[in-house]
Amino acid sequence: VQLQAFGGGLVQAGGSLRLSCAASDRTSSTYGMAWFRQAPGKEREFVATASWSGAGTRYADSVKGRFTISRDNAKNTVHLAMNSLRPEDTAVYYCALTTRGWGLRSGNMYEYWGQGTQVTVSS
Repeated sequence: VQLQAFGGGLVQAGGSLRLSCAASDRTSSTYGMAWFRQAPGKEREFVATASWSGAGTRYADSVKGRFTISRDNAKNTVHLAMNSLRPEDTAVYYCALTTRGWGLRSGNMYEYWGQGTQVTVSS
């Protein structure tokens, strides 16, 4: 499975961006898809993940209430709508896929990764 992430860019604090990640193959209902991010000099961290139906979601505390993850299974795509962006959200954002189920927060559990898309929030 190949993942391609896009939608990053430069935005002012308080602004919004929408990231998308397309999977090359059909994703199974047992697959989990998630977003992670890595800021310069920091370790990669979990951002959000969604179940197959999208009804189940989990977020990092730092983005809860501001970010929304959603899945479009007909298009093998996962989205991340980011609102009220802050300078501390600046990072390279990666989408990831695991065959081990959904809800997993550890990047070590994900077998497939996209190339990353840069999000920069200016103050």
